[in-house]
Amino acid sequence: MSFTNDKDADNYSTSKKGWELIKDFIPKDKKIWSPFYCTGKQKEYFKEMGFDIIHEDEDFFENNKGDIIIDNPPFSLKKEILKRCKELDKPFILIIPTCLLCLKWFQELFKNEIQMIIPSKRLTFKHYKKPKEGYTPPFGSFYYCYKMNLPQDLIFID
Repeated sequence: MSFTNDKDADNYSTSKKGWELIKDFIPKDKKIWSPFYCTGKQKEYFKEMGFDIIHEDEDFFENNKGDIIIDNPPFSLKKEILKRCKELDKPFILIIPTCLLCLKWFQELFKNEIQMIIPSKRLTFKHYKKPKEGYTPPFGSFYYCYKMNLPQDLIFID
């Protein structure tokens, strides 16, 4: 199932700046799989930063590509997506709301295995159908990292 036309409220893409904030934490020698298509602009952003990326409008649950997953998944499906990521056992960096840390199912699924990149400001997004730039939701989001071997478990960035 492609998510692009699934649920209108889930189709927000991350700004280029949102990805530039973490580029130093992404290994250059790995092929990135960004399975949540939205506008498709993410492929352009990552290529401009020098990364090899697979970013196609296809079913995340039916595919397994690349070496690491880096994306902004549909928030309404975060539980299903994170369970699938755990099954794939592939390193990932996913943008997800901060409240995820308080959910019991998440704690049980990733106990002692998650690292966080925490931006000092809220990330901005753009809806794929609406031209308004710089939408900032009323909640914060972190970069949730699994098997990324970051130098520490909590990294605060500006």
